[in-house]
Amino acid sequence: MIDVLFVTPGNNQNIYQGLSQNYAAIEPPTWALLLAESCRSKGFSVALCDINAEGLSNSQVLIKVQELRPRLICFVVYGQNVNAGSVSMSGAILVSSYLKHKEPTLRISLIGSHIQALPIQTLKEEEVFDFGFTNEGVYSLLNVLKLESIDESSLKEIKGLVRRENGEVVLNPPEKVVPNERMDTDLPGYAWDLLPFFEKPLDLYRAPMWHVEYDESKRSPYAAIQTSLGCRFGCDFCMINLINRNDQEEVGVAGNYSQMRHWSTEFIINEFDKLADLGVYTIKITDELFLFHKKYYEPLCDKLSKRSYSEKLTMWAYSRVDTVRNTKLLKLVRSAGIKWLALGIESGDKKVRLEVSKGKFEEVDIERVVEQIHKADIHVMANYIFGLPGDTTESMQKTLDLSINLCTLGWNAYAAMALPGSKLYRDALLNGIDLPKSYEEFSFYGKNTKNLPTESCSAKEIISFRDQAFIEYHSNKDFLKFVEKKVGIDRVNAINEMLKVKLVRK
Repeated sequence: MIDVLFVTPGNNQNIYQGLSQNYAAIEPPTWALLLAESCRSKGFSVALCDINAEGLSNSQVLIKVQELRPRLICFVVYGQNVNAGSVSMSGAILVSSYLKHKEPTLRISLIGSHIQALPIQTLKEEEVFDFGFTNEGVYSLLNVLKLESIDESSLKEIKGLVRRENGEVVLNPPEKVVPNERMDTDLPGYAWDLLPFFEKPLDLYRAPMWHVEYDESKRSPYAAIQTSLGCRFGCDFCMINLINRNDQEEVGVAGNYSQMRHWSTEFIINEFDKLADLGVYTIKITDELFLFHKKYYEPLCDKLSKRSYSEKLTMWAYSRVDTVRNTKLLKLVRSAGIKWLALGIESGDKKVRLEVSKGKFEEVDIERVVEQIHKADIHVMANYIFGLPGDTTESMQKTLDLSINLCTLGWNAYAAMALPGSKLYRDALLNGIDLPKSYEEFSFYGKNTKNLPTESCSAKEIISFRDQAFIEYHSNKDFLKFVEKKVGIDRVNAINEMLKVKLVRK
């Protein structure tokens, strides 16, 4: 018997359609690894089941559960980025329902962005879960595992839970999040050794195609790591701060956010050393704002640049457009093995961008910033959103034209979605806009995607524009010439093969 089994669900076919087989990334379950190591450091016995990476059937998961006999099963349900957790709920429901049917006495819990956004609603709708965690769940989980018996009565006193009591769903008082001074101690690393592997560690995980310059052979092994938690900003389309909130609301964003919290430089370097020892050099830095606090990123980049494996690293990190205008900074970033910067450009229309981004990079010359990054020998993954409030056909075309003019090696765009926990979700609810009825309708790439309309454009017009824009950008002659010049004709051929995969939209 073990104390807790962490389960990360799969459902890639319905989330990514034809892209799931060869093109969608397979991310290591970062938060499950952090929770597992946290519990293990406090003396609890843990295991991990990654259904997506291992390609497990429901019956195979049941066999694993019967062998391990966990006191608690914890489904950890986040997407490949924190904004995509709701769509992953569909896989969790399928597996947990099967397990409950076969073994009704199993104690099954849930942690993830969807239940953090809608704790009461989620537990009311999904009876297969005995209880769920709000906020990050670190201290709540440890306190649950300390109980002699995990049952309806004993859970009353545990903070940070949504639970059942006499047939009703009850929200317990919130539990604190891990403070900055306790990050190294209470979230002491990643349980890398619990991950499944085929021939070598982390080889069942694969990077996005663009991350490795469209070279299929370099996608695995692959890892993701965080150096901080949280975000200082509250963009309307994002729900990142839900995992850092200090109170609960059944719908919408939280009333107050905790500040960003960082692990120490020594701690993070140690994790990079572990990955290098495992032969993993293709790495995603998951932080929402990696290049934001100099006191954290500068010493880390400096130490990485002096590691013997620094030249082998192929890493990418997120950055605001207005924090990477310094040539010295870009040189440091490149020396640390960060070969990609992912920029949230969102819209080519300033009025639309400012409406949802809290004054984000108002006076920044985006073209100039991208040019500087390119001169520093760093690739850009440019991110855009079509269908933001105020968007029209003309403003969306303006965004596409900007992206073509910027000509970045990486290009990604979504149709604006009312993600639970975001301001867009709350506003849509208040305004009576038709919201997704199923988890799969939250998928950016799914057949049943239900994105938001604007005053000027229908949801159908927006998703059609987005899908056509993807094809138009990746088949643009200037872009393909740029790819050939930077990484070779073989990568052009790989992009052309990718374009043969067509998304079907209901």
